[in-house]
Amino acid sequence: MKIGFIGTGVMGHGIITNLIKAGHQLTVYNRTKSKADSLVKLGARWADTPALATKNNDVVFSMVGFPADVEEVYFGDDGIFAAATAGQMIVDMTTSTPSLAIKIGGAADKHGILALDAPVSGGDVGAKNATLTVMVGGNQSAFNQLTPVFNQLGQRVQYFGSYGAGQHTKMANQIMIAGTMTGLTEMLLYAQKTNLDLPAVLATLNSGGAANWSMANYVPRILKNDYTPGFFAKHFLKDLRIALDEADKMGLDLPATRQAKELYEKLVDERGLGDDGTQALVKLWWEN
Repeated sequence: MKIGFIGTGVMGHGIITNLIKAGHQLTVYNRTKSKADSLVKLGARWADTPALATKNNDVVFSMVGFPADVEEVYFGDDGIFAAATAGQMIVDMTTSTPSLAIKIGGAADKHGILALDAPVSGGDVGAKNATLTVMVGGNQSAFNQLTPVFNQLGQRVQYFGSYGAGQHTKMANQIMIAGTMTGLTEMLLYAQKTNLDLPAVLATLNSGGAANWSMANYVPRILKNDYTPGFFAKHFLKDLRIALDEADKMGLDLPATRQAKELYEKLVDERGLGDDGTQALVKLWWEN
């Protein structure tokens, strides 16, 4: 399949690599061209704009940072809709707002383009190892056609309904992750304060009812003083703000998620550590 891919960051890089390995023809675009150099060496073609990454491809994926970036990638003068044609498929894998997914879907419908919102969970490890969870909303025909491709990227692929349903599912995911990130942080603080052997604590908890993905993947990094992003703290804060905004629209009070958002605001907005990984939350208390 001929695939355009916009966004070659931490997650996009792993996904694109797996698509190339699966035999697809990739055309890539990124705002910083140098971040795509290694992918070009693997066989991807470079495009100078999102529009050029869209032309003559069967499907175009996007995975960028914030909703404003998604808006520009799709609706900008050199964006996807400037070049997409009837019958093409477009898939936004960015964690973005359900309302923007609905807007993209509506614009696609007007031009006979098949659109999906398909955010993922699994971090850099999942992107690299093709073990992502893919949460999909949008055009069901596009989903049916692209399911084999999604299966090359992830271990679980699920369709949830019309435009925005994938994004709503990702918000549910991020609400759950918020609890695991605050939990693993407070667990480490407590275990350290009581002078326990932290690697032994991790191994023990991961064998029982406390086991969870965040602890298994991020605590080993923390113990190595490794705060490189599997997922940027600034992007997680963005997600929590979206989730709480959507909850407010539905009249839902999510106090634990709100507390997690406030903690990540301290990390990102006050401490300026948004380019660290989400595991850097522990830095609010623990510097070494």
